Amino acid sequence: MPSSVLWAVDLFGRVFTLSTAGQHWEPCRDTQLEFKRVSAARDCCWGIACDHQVYVLVGASDVPIRCQEEAYENQRWNPVGGFCEALLPSDRWPCSDVSGLQHRPLDGVVLPSPHWEWESDWYVDENFGGEPTEKGGWTYAIDFPATYTRDKKWNSCVRRRRWIRYRRYKSQDTWAKIPSEDDPQQLPDPFSDLSVGGWEVTDEPVGRLSVWAVTLQGKVWYRENVSHHNPEGSSWSLVDTPGEAVQISCGPHDLLWVTLWEGQALVREGINRNNPKGSSWSTVEPPTSENGILHVSTGVCVVWAVTKDRKVWFRRGVNSHNPCGTSWIEMFGEMMMVNVGLNDQVWGIGCVDRALYFRQGVTQSELSGKTWKAIVAGREGDRSLSGSSISLLSAGCFFGNEVRSSAESCGPGDTDASWEVPGPASSPARLRGKESKKGPSHATANFPEATDLSSLTLLPLGLEEPESADCHALWAWVSGGGCAVEAHTTLKWFTTQSGLSPSAQTLSLSITPAQTAAWRKQIFQQLTERTKRELESFQHYEQAVEQSVWVKTGALQWWCDWKPHKWVDVHVALEQLTGNDGAQDSILFVYYVVHEEKKYIHVFLNEVTALVPVFNEAKHSFALYTPERTRQRWPVRLAAATEQDMSDWLTLLNLSCCESRRLHGRPSPQAIWSVTCKGDIFVSEPGLDLEAPERRLPCDQMFWRQIGGHLRVVEANSRGVVWGIGYDHTAWVYTGGYGGGCFQGLASSTSNVFTQWDVKCVRVYENQRWNPVTGYTSRGLPTDRYMWSDATGLQECTKASTKPPSLQWTWVSDWFVDFSVPGGTDPEGWQYASDFPASYHKYKTMKDFVRRRCWARKCKLVTSGPWLEVTSVALRDVSIIPESPSAQGSGPNIALWAVSDKGDVLCRLGVSELNPEGFCWMHVGTDQPFTSVSIGACYQVWAVARDGSAFYRSSVSPSRPNGNLWYRQGVTPSHPQGDSWEHVSNNVRHVSVGPLDQVWVIADKVQGSHSLSRGTVCRRTGVQSLEPKGQGWDYGIGGGWDHLSIRASATRAPGSSSPKPASKQNGQPPSVAVAPWETPSPVCC
Repeated sequence: MPSSVLWAVDLFGRVFTLSTAGQHWEPCRDTQLEFKRVSAARDCCWGIACDHQVYVLVGASDVPIRCQEEAYENQRWNPVGGFCEALLPSDRWPCSDVSGLQHRPLDGVVLPSPHWEWESDWYVDENFGGEPTEKGGWTYAIDFPATYTRDKKWNSCVRRRRWIRYRRYKSQDTWAKIPSEDDPQQLPDPFSDLSVGGWEVTDEPVGRLSVWAVTLQGKVWYRENVSHHNPEGSSWSLVDTPGEAVQISCGPHDLLWVTLWEGQALVREGINRNNPKGSSWSTVEPPTSENGILHVSTGVCVVWAVTKDRKVWFRRGVNSHNPCGTSWIEMFGEMMMVNVGLNDQVWGIGCVDRALYFRQGVTQSELSGKTWKAIVAGREGDRSLSGSSISLLSAGCFFGNEVRSSAESCGPGDTDASWEVPGPASSPARLRGKESKKGPSHATANFPEATDLSSLTLLPLGLEEPESADCHALWAWVSGGGCAVEAHTTLKWFTTQSGLSPSAQTLSLSITPAQTAAWRKQIFQQLTERTKRELESFQHYEQAVEQSVWVKTGALQWWCDWKPHKWVDVHVALEQLTGNDGAQDSILFVYYVVHEEKKYIHVFLNEVTALVPVFNEAKHSFALYTPERTRQRWPVRLAAATEQDMSDWLTLLNLSCCESRRLHGRPSPQAIWSVTCKGDIFVSEPGLDLEAPERRLPCDQMFWRQIGGHLRVVEANSRGVVWGIGYDHTAWVYTGGYGGGCFQGLASSTSNVFTQWDVKCVRVYENQRWNPVTGYTSRGLPTDRYMWSDATGLQECTKASTKPPSLQWTWVSDWFVDFSVPGGTDPEGWQYASDFPASYHKYKTMKDFVRRRCWARKCKLVTSGPWLEVTSVALRDVSIIPESPSAQGSGPNIALWAVSDKGDVLCRLGVSELNPEGFCWMHVGTDQPFTSVSIGACYQVWAVARDGSAFYRSSVSPSRPNGNLWYRQGVTPSHPQGDSWEHVSNNVRHVSVGPLDQVWVIADKVQGSHSLSRGTVCRRTGVQSLEPKGQGWDYGIGGGWDHLSIRASATRAPGSSSPKPASKQNGQPPSVAVAPWETPSPVCC
């Protein structure tokens, strides 16, 4: 998982962060402010300073926070002077908003706060509905309001044009004060507590937050319109409560609890997507009548509380349907406060020692956890080493264990600062009567930097912190709302090197990585020379064994070729023959029985073109493709009893196939990369005959080998730079290894293989038909689709019967309504239509007799592969410049463009062969969100906007959807945007063009021997200078392919004539729904 941070405030008001990948507290950059408490989210942190005012800190990002301001200029036609600003009294304002009801002059639009700045001046938007308007950006209509068109007609009496201007949030990575209200009567009282949450109430990509606050007079306030594009919000609104509030806690979903002065707790009900403030309050009594609730903290499905006697309590039975829960359970320990973070993980601050504790053992099956463990991470500002101790440490590299043992004898005895629950360590913490009275104050915990904890209570609060940091930090508040800790995550918070500061710990590194690399290289050279000398003494001996045979047998299941097709039990045997020249040949035998007669089929592994794992609910199966079976669309499909058996066979077969073809190690820089619809990554090495004009290698004879990992999109460059994007929009960069996942041992590299994860949504549709008596109901006509189905309506899919895509995936959320489906939805998530299937819309009309609603559930995959996460910026698309090895003038940097999941266009700086991940993003301003981008060999950049329009410099034209492949005519270096589009094919899902003008596509509806296949790898044949469109298609392996990148394949056949540079066709002609893009200027990385 990517690193996240834990926020905390010490007794002196200083804010610190602790990374899940780090071991030391980092002070907040803005050290001038002193805070009382903070509440963190994923990308920001809210806090209350000592002046009782609210501040927000938005983390720095390469993608700026931009907000668009718009105003409309309205004019009416006059018989004397034509169009002018003289409007009728009943008309709208000359300058208004889109509705025309509000007056909005250009000079009257001001910045909401000093934390914003203007990017540019006002300018006219000349794009209307994906098409260019006439000069001036005017659109015409008969009257206000009406349907506007970009063409002026004889009855066009009114016109309007859109002015836009962007403002940028500039106060990133610093504390920004929330502006106060203009009206003194509406100004909230000084704040005493606040809480941030609600980012998972909906699945909308706007990044909306719910910010709640409590004032000193016990009033509860809600901050309106807080989102990613408006991190400050707009205003405070008062929420009535039946009592005076003391403290408040808001969870990531819809849980909101408030603590009252009397000791009860209030629970907010009715919080949902359309009403984030909720509707009513419910009262929850404290665990005991003697001691009321002092502090409360909520998560997704948990509520923790601290009573006035400092006892910790866990609320049982809390969920979205029952936010009040059922009963209290007393937990072990005494705390000042507790905080529930992401994944319902819990942190607390000890009652007496003021130390920070983490609740271990919190899982989905055991939300209460098992034990408290102290966090002993040091702080960067600590000075716990004297000059003599540093000198002693420096001498440790010479005296070794002598210095280490003497240092250990002088340090504290036991560094284990955790509390273990009485009884077995594996048992959960439960209510144990008097045992629950024991707390952190009674634990004999020794800290690395403290030998006497009793002195901590004598430290006056008003005094400054002493220079000597021999005692551990005294914490006042903690917030884990932005800290993601998984159950399997290994944290470094609980160990320290005998209290050494980070600066002192670096002194113990006596050998640098450069010295280690030189030492290894020297040993390797010496071993190589020794082996060479020893082999020379035995060259005159005859070969003892000319060839060897190795056999592996096992029991699998085989999907038989004849009808009725079914799984049959078979015995398999893999025979591997090794000749005296070291060449290896392997044969796979499948023995089966038909009508009591033993038969077999065999497959030569040097003829296998692909080994594909097939994950489903019932079988651990995989498929073997050969050229003949690829043409038949009928591979050899085998299944193992367990996932481990399947992984073993896949690893062995994949290794044998690679050895028979003499393919070892990482793919070459010119490899062809592809991704299947399951997310599996495959590469194919292009031979010299792949693009030969004569005797061209057919696509069905190409060998594809699997590379570990899981991606949705992959993009490659001929200099070895490969990027990928997962289903959760996480960007990954190729590290140079191979294997991982189910490929282990010899089939995987020993380095450059890391843990990788991916998250995707599984969707089902709820369908209903209108009944004249009861309205919309789940009872449809006999000819209707299933009332619970997939998107097509052909397969029945209920929420109860729907499972993750394979056994590798696990559910990480409950079912929720998906409001992001194309076409929009009503407030309840329904889409309406006249009948099944039809065009759906979000508003109900008199002719709508059916409706549907999309339900989604998130699942997660954890695997391994040669991939590293690039950045925290989520991406939708990425494109790397195609380069030919013979290209002149190619610099060290490689141009890489991308589109974020929010539609921002980005250019990656510093990408090179030695640094494929680059350094940072450079934002390129656009007038609207984009969805796709492509860069050509001469730095031409094309992209598609979210409204379907496509942009290139000085040209705007509509895109062509529905899987049509188009060719842009008239593209030349002096006229790179071309002249017109010409249709080529209508069954293309994805297209990729290489540096040699190779055209490869992923096509649907390709005829096979048994049925039409979806996702077939195809190559365009006959692409020449005189006929750049090509003549026909060469079909490869069919079924299951989703994405392909040919942009790294720059291997020319010997003796072939050099084609025209790929730049004349922009490197990558338009794919599905792609046309030219307008950029401010060609930006070169």
